Amino acid sequence: YNGFKMMLGHGPFFGQDIKDMAKTPYNRTKIIEGGQQIQLDIQDAYLHRVLEGLRLDTKLSIVWDCGNGVAGPVIDKLSKSLSGEHEVLFTDVDGNFPNHHPDPTIEKNLETLITRVKKRNADLGIAFDGDGDRIGVIDDLGKILWGDQLLAILAEDVLLEQPGSTIIGDVKASQGLFDRITALGGKPLMWKTGHSLIKNKMKEVNAPLAGEMSGHIFFSDRYFGFDDAIYAAIRLIDVINRQGKKLSTIRSALPSVINTPELRLPCEGKNKFSMIEQVKEILRGYKDVEVCDIDGVRVSSKYGWWLIRASNTQEIIVARCEATSTEYLENIKAQLKEILQRIQLPYPPF
Repeated sequence: YNGFKMMLGHGPFFGQDIKDMAKTPYNRTKIIEGGQQIQLDIQDAYLHRVLEGLRLDTKLSIVWDCGNGVAGPVIDKLSKSLSGEHEVLFTDVDGNFPNHHPDPTIEKNLETLITRVKKRNADLGIAFDGDGDRIGVIDDLGKILWGDQLLAILAEDVLLEQPGSTIIGDVKASQGLFDRITALGGKPLMWKTGHSLIKNKMKEVNAPLAGEMSGHIFFSDRYFGFDDAIYAAIRLIDVINRQGKKLSTIRSALPSVINTPELRLPCEGKNKFSMIEQVKEILRGYKDVEVCDIDGVRVSSKYGWWLIRASNTQEIIVARCEATSTEYLENIKAQLKEILQRIQLPYPPF
């Protein structure tokens, strides 16, 4: 699923736009002869911009895991410009990824970072994906801070400066995120998963901040409204400096919930979207639940919620459960299991 992310002006270009472009006859395309190629090193200008106006005179101890992705050279230079103590791992850009796959949403890929944070007694660890637009965070206790938890912490800082503004989370995010935004005086908005969909919604509702469980964090507050994991990392450092607390302490203010990891259920040879429609039909007979169908189906009650949706990029169905207690979580998992059985998808143990 490698390819291009297209932009048109200041907005994403995706979905039907790309299909329409592909139908354009080649004889209507104007060929321009005699162009030139210019190479620019923008690292210094980029770092100057992302550091602009932030409080980064820090004594923090930070471990950075670049995962042999493109963020490596930039983080190597950034760490030398910041105060505090820094250990930078895997900065050489290597598409073979000799140390681990650069996906910060997979716990196995964060094992080295967690080990280094604990060994150094560091204040936090920060990991990046291969192209530097997704972030993973480890707190001072060596625990993973998931995308929705990170968004909740960043939202508090943004809402101090822009009270009452809209903060967007994707449909996979914890209810704790949306409750936290409300408690902080913001307007939570649940939206479809997908970076282009999120960016468009941000522009539509003028949201200063948005994020996904996958670690995409989008700032239009003092930034450009796209997902830049290096900038998100710097904003997190700024928050920790501003509050003067350990990251684990800041995290403890978030609502307490229990959830499952994201389940990825293969459905090759089946129409994943028609399966979601089957689920919607089944749910017509359910009572005392709230159904959100903006992206798949998210079924909520006062005890928690479960989600089932079709992946935008792979032949899989994605599912997740969350509850306010272990007992309630088992009940919600049982509901999900029943639904999966009725649409003939295997229910994995979790």
